[in-house]
Amino acid sequence: MKASLKPRYEARAKILKAMAHPSRLLIIEELQKQEWCVNELTEMVGADTSTVSKHLTVLKNAGLVADERRANCIYYRLRCPCILDFMECVEEVLAVSAKDHQKIMKCCKK
Repeated sequence: MKASLKPRYEARAKILKAMAHPSRLLIIEELQKQEWCVNELTEMVGADTSTVSKHLTVLKNAGLVADERRANCIYYRLRCPCILDFMECVEEVLAVSAKDHQKIMKCCKK
């Protein structure tokens, strides 16, 4: 790998690593709909506030979410809704993989 490209790939990997948890994927999808307070996200995720706050910090450090303090609550919003285009691509990969797996299973049953 060219040394000049390494920072680009490292930055991309940081974003993908930040997304690589089911709870964070749920948070991203919910933030696509609207901004949410930490307490509301805690209920959605079904984890304690500390855990959800850690997930939000990972997403924020990767540049995926932004936060804003209002009164006694911190609200989070998705900074780049285009990340959901990537999620659609992931869903397509899953669908194709499922079809391929189904074809293999049909061959095995013969």
